[in-house]
Amino acid sequence: MGREKVGYGRPPKANQFKPGKSGNPKGRPKGSLNLVNDLAAELSELITVREDGRTRRISKQQALIKSLLAKGIQGEVRAAAAVLALYARVNVEGIDDQNSIDDAELAILKRFAPRLLKSLIGKDKGS
Repeated sequence: MGREKVGYGRPPKANQFKPGKSGNPKGRPKGSLNLVNDLAAELSELITVREDGRTRRISKQQALIKSLLAKGIQGEVRAAAAVLALYARVNVEGIDDQNSIDDAELAILKRFAPRLLKSLIGKDKGS
C-alpha cells in the first residue's frame, strides 16, 4: 500500500477540490443578466411620448406596438403582417385568456390572411 496513483485526471489528494468548494469560486454571479433578461428590462423601461397633445409615460414595449400598429394602419404590409403574426402567436400560446379572440374577429382574420399572404408574396417577387 504505497503511493496513490497520480496522473491525468487524478490529481494528488492534497490538490483536489474539497467537498463543497468550487473550482471557480468567482464564477458567474447569481442574477447576472442574459439576453432574455436584458431584453425584458429594456422593453419595460418607461419613455415619454406625446399622444393627442398630451404627454404620457409608457413602456418601450407599448411604444413599439403602437408604432407598429400605426404603420400597419397606414398601409405598410409588413407592419400589418408583423402585428397579425404577433397577435396570432399570443393567442395560440394563451398568454392572456381574457384577450381571447372572438368568432367575429377570427372570421375577419381568416378573410384577410390570404390577401395579406398574396400581397407579401407579390412584393417578394418584385424585389
